[in-house]
Amino acid sequence: MERVFSTAYLWHNYGKSSIGAKSDLENVPIDRLQEFYKRYYQPDNAVLLIAGKIDEGKTLALANQYFAPIPKPTRKLQKLYTEDPTQDGERAVTVRRVGDTQLVVAGYHIPAGSHPDAAPTSLLMFILADTPSGRLHKALVESKKASTVFNFPFIFGEPSLLLVGAEVRQEASLDAAKEGLLQIVEEINKTPITKDEVERARGQLLKQIELNLNSSEQVGLELSEWIGMGDWRLLFLNRDRLRKTSVEDVQRVASTYLKQSNRTLGLFVPTQKPDRAEIPATPDILALVKDYKGDAVVAAGEAFDPSPANIDSRTVRATTPGGIKTGFLTKKTRGNTVNLQMTLRFGDEKSLMNRATAGSFAGDLLMRGTKTKTRQQIQDAFDKLKARVAIGGSPTSANVSLETIRENLPAAMNLVAEVLREPSFPATEFDQLKQEQLASIEQQRSEPQSLALVALQRHLSPYPKGHVNYVSTPDEDVAEINSLKLDEVKNFYADFYGAGNGELTVIGDFDEKEIARLTNELFSGWKSKQPFSRVVRTYKDISPLNKSLEAPDKANAFFIAGLNLNLRDDDPDYPALILGDYMLGGGFLNSRLATRIRQKDGLSYVVGSQLSASALDKSGSFLTYAIYAPQNRDKLETAFQEEIARTLKDGFTEEEIKAAKTGWLQSRQVSRAQDNELAGKLNNYLFLNRTFAWDADLETKVNNLTTEQINSAFRKFIDPKKISIVKAGDFAKSASAK
Repeated sequence: MERVFSTAYLWHNYGKSSIGAKSDLENVPIDRLQEFYKRYYQPDNAVLLIAGKIDEGKTLALANQYFAPIPKPTRKLQKLYTEDPTQDGERAVTVRRVGDTQLVVAGYHIPAGSHPDAAPTSLLMFILADTPSGRLHKALVESKKASTVFNFPFIFGEPSLLLVGAEVRQEASLDAAKEGLLQIVEEINKTPITKDEVERARGQLLKQIELNLNSSEQVGLELSEWIGMGDWRLLFLNRDRLRKTSVEDVQRVASTYLKQSNRTLGLFVPTQKPDRAEIPATPDILALVKDYKGDAVVAAGEAFDPSPANIDSRTVRATTPGGIKTGFLTKKTRGNTVNLQMTLRFGDEKSLMNRATAGSFAGDLLMRGTKTKTRQQIQDAFDKLKARVAIGGSPTSANVSLETIRENLPAAMNLVAEVLREPSFPATEFDQLKQEQLASIEQQRSEPQSLALVALQRHLSPYPKGHVNYVSTPDEDVAEINSLKLDEVKNFYADFYGAGNGELTVIGDFDEKEIARLTNELFSGWKSKQPFSRVVRTYKDISPLNKSLEAPDKANAFFIAGLNLNLRDDDPDYPALILGDYMLGGGFLNSRLATRIRQKDGLSYVVGSQLSASALDKSGSFLTYAIYAPQNRDKLETAFQEEIARTLKDGFTEEEIKAAKTGWLQSRQVSRAQDNELAGKLNNYLFLNRTFAWDADLETKVNNLTTEQINSAFRKFIDPKKISIVKAGDFAKSASAK
């Protein structure tokens, strides 16, 4: 993608990576950075956006209090004036690097996000590259010319690019995929856009906008994107344009921009009559939005108290006659949204032996067809219900995540039940899924992060092959998938799927009695043939490992270190360990590892740690990780070991602990205020027979921790001599360059 952009642009800076050239980052003088900061980091070049359940008057007063005193600078910012000339012929770029899958990408210049053509362009991209309805999916994936297709319509403040592409496995023909892609994209006039295609795309895009507008987090993120394009109201102007865009508009946009002379792919071919795409100028945004009037105001919902006590007091728990544990928390939400989480549990250690791959495929195929609906019809039905849904499964469970609105919840639940109880496992979808999985494995086979993570997991979790917890190699995964038969997947479903053991949580605006009745109706009498018994994870005292893996021709290297902990989350030392990990690496930028390795030494942009413990088994883990340049391998490992040693020797300070308690407690409160996160947590607590009083108790324990308790727990459990380290990167190349 980076090379396509740099080839597509001659002068405009969209052709350059925003993070800058490596040499610039390494060599830029400090006075240049200071000059840049003083010029651009000023109030007349900034927008303050606050989204959420706020007191408007108080919030505006605070904004004025803290920002109004900042003086307006005397300097004036220059307007950007660089415009790329109209492209006068197809361009080409080839990247040759180590890898395991092939890619073909075609980029086409398009107008700015504020231009009227941005809306039909978005619809066009869905029509071309959606899965499974898109033309490219049908032409390339279903014919096995490609494993997946994708698109990126880069809607920016100035004229940009849209990209369409396909991932192709090594044994398939890249030329065939390329020719097939270009034929579909650039000969679109031979098979004109249909009304059904436009309506399907419109429904999908408008659904996403409507659901995002019901989430303060998504509203903030989405508005910031349009602010970057010139004005926040462009979001709603674009939504209105999507509603009004006609089939003719989409066809016109396709004919205007998807042409050979506007493409970045292929060779230069002289032509007597150039057919060029003239990109229109960016509109006058103030004129566009000055008289804009949006939709009616959406109900804001209640100001919900996310304290553990309030959550427990408002949660109604029950168990259906069929055995599903339910947790219902009704509350008024913005846009009447409601979140549902469901887990069905099945199998035991013995019955699941050598059936993990079949179990994973059974879960992945659930949404790809039922006895009455195709994959596309399932997706269309959920779109009509304004439902954002994910249904899948693993060898030990099936999982449902659903977000919709109050009036559509019953119908959405009926459709969820159909997907779970009446899958058809189409042979064509099974073959497609195989290709997708194989391509995904092959793509990761040479990536440093995947290499290091698999190596460490295999070392720390040495379960026997065939066990459901066994960590397989990429070669083993490929062999398993190649040998897997559809009948094995169907047999797994028949043997294990059922609703005798599971949990269902609903949070938001819904009728509690209606949903309780419907849950029982939809899932009663559906029992698994195999008894359920949780697969126990045991603590394993593993000898330390320090290993380097070569990942040729990769710019970044990956470092991961970890050890197993003989720990459960009700252990007296658990609260101290959790807060200690937060200070060491879990708190991101203000953690010790980030301060040393990222801020001070400048060795890594991404660095952190995580500590986990099971609620049921004495089986925990401590991990640290970093992404870095291969030539800094020794420096990074030394810095990591020094910070671990310093932490164990000197301990955490009272000042650190005080700040960490505040940050950690606030993060938990924020998490409980997000309905989707709260639904997932409550769903898990139903399985554990745990209430949110457990959270209140844990938070009290953390808040009351002493410096001695934290330092003592860390020294007890974190033993540097037992930490295993795996590094993956192009170390041979970096060594030869010295």
